[in-house]
Amino acid sequence: MDSKKKNLTVCILFGLLLAVAFLACLFLPKEATSDSERRKLAAMPAFTLDTVLSGRFMSGFETYTQDHFPFRDQFRTLKALSATGLFHRQDNNGIYVSDGFAAAVEYPLNEASLDRAAGRFQYLYDKYLNGSNRVFLSVIPDKNCFLARESGHLSMDYAQLESLMAQKVGFADYISISDLLERDDYYRTDTHWRQERITDVAERLAQAMGVTLTQNYEESVLERDFYGVYCGQSALPLAPESIHYLINDTIRDCTVYDYQNNRTGTVYDMERAMGKDPYEMFLSGSLSLITMENPYAQSGRELVLFRDSFGSSIAPLLLSGYSRITLVDIRYIQPDYLGQFIDFENCDVLFLYSSLVLNNSDTLK
Repeated sequence: MDSKKKNLTVCILFGLLLAVAFLACLFLPKEATSDSERRKLAAMPAFTLDTVLSGRFMSGFETYTQDHFPFRDQFRTLKALSATGLFHRQDNNGIYVSDGFAAAVEYPLNEASLDRAAGRFQYLYDKYLNGSNRVFLSVIPDKNCFLARESGHLSMDYAQLESLMAQKVGFADYISISDLLERDDYYRTDTHWRQERITDVAERLAQAMGVTLTQNYEESVLERDFYGVYCGQSALPLAPESIHYLINDTIRDCTVYDYQNNRTGTVYDMERAMGKDPYEMFLSGSLSLITMENPYAQSGRELVLFRDSFGSSIAPLLLSGYSRITLVDIRYIQPDYLGQFIDFENCDVLFLYSSLVLNNSDTLK
């Protein structure tokens, strides 16, 4: 076969491949969300004269075809392996792997974001708190804090972030916990810390707030593999791991009320544990407003915990020191509504946030 025929054959085969892929994008069943990336996929844009003439249809259709391309997850993995293995890129989609631990590149430090977070906390203090409240702040360093330097990746100055937040939130007593943490306290494939490894962190917080905890726990293991959020975001074939969780009588008999969905639940939501993100087993994930009632409380003290998703797994470890803990996530509820549900008088108040949220505080309402 001469070169012209070979080239023609290649062009025809490539054209057929594109045509098949195009038809598959149009007619194969479509998923609304990506389980691996944990996000909504683009919907088919409306085909109207206005969207066509304005160019919105074509730009929307391009995004739609990228999200619904056949074997998309397999192609993403192939691209990720090529980028990191063949072309020696240090990360893929902003995620890198160091000694088996995946982490997101978080750089640089965004002081304007810290100012915004401090401003939201100040608003809550001015609106709801007074001299009857003991108020505390603590920052949870991202896993990148313990991986970036040795792996040669860019990293912000986490000590500076802590210092700045302590200064900017001057109404709160700062509780440092970073010295208690290391990379093994976090999941290898996920953002979050491991509950079974942070009992010392809970004890540090409790001591600073003047309460005593019961540290007698039974450790259980969730009977399914856990693939954290970085598995899908990086598209790399990361090995699964396990979720361990701690139980005692207080946790087992605790009553949890979810104001967002008007329902009563338990500390560990085993239905969520079998869902798309097993970490959501801890207090059913990032709900806007929930309370935990300790049936064995002696002190009558209450805690209001302003938190992100890291708070879901540490709050159960603080429960034995309080009669009630109220968890508030102002990423999902307007602060102005809180007075309808919470009596702040005489409560301890803890602002406990990860550096990831503080450095990207646009999510806070």
